[in-house]
Amino acid sequence: MSEFWFYINLGIQHVLDWNAYDHILFLTALVVSYNFKDWKKVFWLVIMFTLGHSISLGLAAYQVVQVDEDWVEFLIAVSILVTAFFSIFKAGKNSSSTSKFNLLYLVTLFFGLIHGFGFSSYFLMISDSVDNLLVVLLQFAIGIEIAHILTVLTVLLLSFIAQRILRVSKRDWILIVSSIVAGLAAPILKEVWIW
Repeated sequence: MSEFWFYINLGIQHVLDWNAYDHILFLTALVVSYNFKDWKKVFWLVIMFTLGHSISLGLAAYQVVQVDEDWVEFLIAVSILVTAFFSIFKAGKNSSSTSKFNLLYLVTLFFGLIHGFGFSSYFLMISDSVDNLLVVLLQFAIGIEIAHILTVLTVLLLSFIAQRILRVSKRDWILIVSSIVAGLAAPILKEVWIW
C-alpha cells in the first residue's frame, strides 16, 4: 500500500514543486478567466491536460516515442506564454462560443502532451525497477490530477476573492494574473531558447 501512495504523492509533488512550477503557471493562465459557476468547463480542461500529460508519459515510459528534451522544455515555456496571451486577448470578451471552447480542449490536450514529455526522463529513471508500469502510470496520473485540481481550486478561490470581495473587475483580474504568468514564463523561455 505504501508504494501506491508513493507514486500518487510523486504525481502531486511533480505538479506542486516550486522548483518546476510550469504546471502551476500553465493551469493558472488556462483557468483565470473562469469562475466556480464554470466548473464543468474547468473540470474538462483539467482532465484534458492530465490526459495529455499521462499519454505522453506512457508513450515515453514504454519507449514508443522519444523526444528531444531541449525541444520539450522550449515548447513547455511556449505553451505557458501562448496560454497567458490567449487569456489576455480574450479578457473581457464573451467566451460562449462552443467551437472556440472545443479548440481550447484540443490545445489543452496538446499542451498536456508536451508537459508530460518534460517529465518522462525522470519518470523512466524512477520506474525502471517496477513490476507493473501501467499501474504506476495510473497512480502517478491520479496524483497529477489531484494536484491539478488543487491548483485550479486555488486559482478559482483567488479569483472569487479578488472579484467578489476586493471588487477587482473580471477583465482587470485576468489581465493582471495573465501578465504575471507571462512575466514569469518569459525568463524560462529565454533560458531554454533553442535557436
